[in-house]
Amino acid sequence: MAGHSKFKNIMHRKGAQDKKRSAMFSKLSRELTVAAKMGLPDPDMNPRLRAAIAAAKAQSMPKDNIQRAIDKASGGEAENYEELRYEGFGPGGVALIVEALTDNRNRTATNMRTIFSKNGGNLGASGSVSHGFDRLGLITYPAAAGDADKVLEAAIEAGAEDVQSGEEGHEIWTAQEDLHEVSKAIEAALGEPESVKLAWRPQTLVEVGADDAGQLMKLIDALEDDDDVQTVWGNYDVPDEVMEALA
Repeated sequence: MAGHSKFKNIMHRKGAQDKKRSAMFSKLSRELTVAAKMGLPDPDMNPRLRAAIAAAKAQSMPKDNIQRAIDKASGGEAENYEELRYEGFGPGGVALIVEALTDNRNRTATNMRTIFSKNGGNLGASGSVSHGFDRLGLITYPAAAGDADKVLEAAIEAGAEDVQSGEEGHEIWTAQEDLHEVSKAIEAALGEPESVKLAWRPQTLVEVGADDAGQLMKLIDALEDDDDVQTVWGNYDVPDEVMEALA
């Protein structure tokens, strides 16, 4: 088990998540509603809903908004959202996986093709890049949760598979079927996590140079700005000095 790694979580840059709060709340609400509709509206009995609530709280979503999204599902008012995955390539040969929740498959597919083509990428067929990723559970904590040793010890006790700690926080990886059990065990030691979700972890990383990094970030920004897109994952590694130059 690794105590530290330079692996960069491909939820993109942290700032992108705070850029448009209303859009973020809309995406969180959609996930809350879908999670509540697919299972019981009780987070203790519905692991996906529990994770969605944790993600909403991490983004400071008001309690009233969270409850309203859950009630929408149980009240039968919710649209029928479909979970879709798109795969493609970005500048520099980077592989990208895009997860979406949509009530209009044709609209989303058209948007994905347009965004990829306008930003130096190519939309691929299903399975074209996912073979280079592992489907795992991911639990994240802020750096304030504890030092690397404390988090590593808690993760080992809980049955996690890997831990990566850095200045921005801690990433705890699990087998996908163990995600919620491990999360509950770790929560007893470290408190409520920042997020609990299924993730796509790249098996190898592609280092992206200055020539491609700007275009790649534009592509990812455009994907994340789409209303139907929930998460964008990729296998890129942008050196810190290149990222700083783009900021």
